[in-house]
Amino acid sequence: MSALDRKLGVYVCSGCGIGECLDKDRLAQIAREEQQIPVVRNSTAFCLEDVRLIREDVEKDGVSAVVIAACSPRVNTDVFAFPGATVERVNIREQVAWSHPPGQEETQSLANDYLRMGIVRAQKLRPPQPFTEANERTVLVVGGGTAGLSAALGAAHAGSKVILVEKEPHLGGFASRLAKQYPKHPPYRDLEDVGVGALASEAVSHPGIEVLTSCQVESIGGQPGKFEVSVRRNGDVHAATVGAIVWATGWRPFDPAPLERYGFGKYRDVVTNVMLEEMARAGKITCPSDGREVKTVAILQCDGAEDEANIKLSAHVTCLVSLKHAAYIRSLNPETCVYVIYRDMQAPGQYEYFYKKAQEDPGVLFTSARVAAVSEEAAGGLAVELEDSPLGGPVRLQVDLVVLAAGMEPVPSESEGLHLQYLQGKGLPLSRYGFADSNFLCVPYETRRTGVYSAGCVRKPMDLAAAALDGAAAALKALQSVEKSSAGAAVHPRVGDLSYPSFFLQNCTMCGRCSQECPFGAIELTPEKNTPFVVTNRCRRCGTCMGACPVQIISFDDYSVDMVASMIKAVEIPEGDEEKPRILVLACENDAYPALDMAAINRQALPASLRIIPVRCLGSVNAIMAADAFSRGFDGLLLLGCKPGDDYQCHFIKGSELLATRMDNVRETLSRLMLEPERAQVMEVAISDFDSLPARLAQFVDVIKGVGPNPMKGF
Repeated sequence: MSALDRKLGVYVCSGCGIGECLDKDRLAQIAREEQQIPVVRNSTAFCLEDVRLIREDVEKDGVSAVVIAACSPRVNTDVFAFPGATVERVNIREQVAWSHPPGQEETQSLANDYLRMGIVRAQKLRPPQPFTEANERTVLVVGGGTAGLSAALGAAHAGSKVILVEKEPHLGGFASRLAKQYPKHPPYRDLEDVGVGALASEAVSHPGIEVLTSCQVESIGGQPGKFEVSVRRNGDVHAATVGAIVWATGWRPFDPAPLERYGFGKYRDVVTNVMLEEMARAGKITCPSDGREVKTVAILQCDGAEDEANIKLSAHVTCLVSLKHAAYIRSLNPETCVYVIYRDMQAPGQYEYFYKKAQEDPGVLFTSARVAAVSEEAAGGLAVELEDSPLGGPVRLQVDLVVLAAGMEPVPSESEGLHLQYLQGKGLPLSRYGFADSNFLCVPYETRRTGVYSAGCVRKPMDLAAAALDGAAAALKALQSVEKSSAGAAVHPRVGDLSYPSFFLQNCTMCGRCSQECPFGAIELTPEKNTPFVVTNRCRRCGTCMGACPVQIISFDDYSVDMVASMIKAVEIPEGDEEKPRILVLACENDAYPALDMAAINRQALPASLRIIPVRCLGSVNAIMAADAFSRGFDGLLLLGCKPGDDYQCHFIKGSELLATRMDNVRETLSRLMLEPERAQVMEVAISDFDSLPARLAQFVDVIKGVGPNPMKGF
């Protein structure tokens, strides 16, 4: 159905204080007379009993595009969902009635403009046609350690078929090399069996799990719902199609070379925690230099200012491993004295009980200190020099063995045969610490490759109990991806979005920017002509490709440069009144737009000069939008988006960073139009900034008033 064939209905609510603030009849008049909308209704509660009026119009009167002028589109989404019709929400409650003085001309003008913008968007919007050609539901799990086994069993218990791939001849991963694990059951004081053997046996015997050992993934291509996987085993390559992937390849011991200042590699009796674990598993802890039984041991956490490379791979895990190793040493020889030297000892949650038991042991001594040096004594043994301890001055410990608490380095995806057939690279994008973790703190397990989820120590340092939970949770995410991909819907953060980008290739310049800037590797290039095409279920619908395209050939059925431009043109621009500037605000829908709503919920005033359009991500903003705004007569342009960087990540990874680059194009637009650069500004907004945001917006309005009206008004 084309936009011209669609029948619009406009529904203006006057509840929740809207009727006391605005002239609802004026809004209805704009819809009916100015916009020529055939169906216009008013109600005091469309979200309650009067929702039936909208439903009847859709079902009986043929309304196929519903425009609801009421509360924020972030609420009542289930109430205002009508099969067979698109729904456009016009926010006149939070961003007009709750944030502006009632009965004023500028307040009414704001509501009028928002209604016009909503109607135009509804007219331009086409119902998305979902991509439903990928519906394989098998889950591939790579890695047979605790996380991988838990993921495989979790997916299989949920009814999914699972292919479990492990490079070693047996399952169990690094956990099979451990003597004991620290406690995960009440009273959380005593070491426990590792238990990975039971998990492996259960996985091997489960009818829904195909276990492939001594093999590696050769390549992965395709997309969620239809990943084409090649697995090499004994020289033969086997092909499989899977719907989602859990990557749980685990960890390897941290290369202790950066810890040589503690004597590692120089003195044989300086060992790592992994080496001590091997001794404990063998049942005897001795000095590697001469085989004698140890009497004194120093366990060094290696968490000083000089140990950044190790700290980032440690978390609380090495602290607890050190406690476990102290327990090993004391149980094997109760006469041994153990010193634990740390700068920051962490024992989260129930592990505090385990820490307390170690503190109660008279043979285990703890102190916070900086290790100044480790040296070898002339008479044998080692000396550990301590500074900055609560014991007073420098301290010298004479010990038989020094144990270094080395971190857990994630196994790189490339070396383990992930070999993604993606234009943007074969491996998983990594965090600044080298882990295949989510780019967004609130949604773990997500990698930057849609449908591929990380679990266990490849995601972050963790113990066995956490790895088991991690694997099960990642399996759940994988199953959600399978369900969404089979319906042609997006996963986080635009969950359920059925749209995806399309290309008007006749005007394509084949520059390739869309494929390079896509954060998720969803756009590939044909090898013959270098023209772009979308691998649909990889796409997370952020619109970054739309913002990247210099000739605007990329659009979505329900989001496009043309749609935003039409909304900009729908705003009435007053002329000859310097006290009524008009400022276009393009606000990220993930943080900035909710922050605006929250400010209004707290009844904070927003400037009436603003005309806010939510965008999927600032990465989707194109310089043409700025040109349209200023050519139309807007006095200013404000871009509200996430703070870039590792401490506060954009939902779509790098949208804010890309916009910072594109601002050069916006400034060029201003220069070409002979306008001041102050008229356009990027403002970083976290969702928690709602309380300070109104004042910052007001400051920008003052800047625009100081610069003066746009001279292009009226042209």
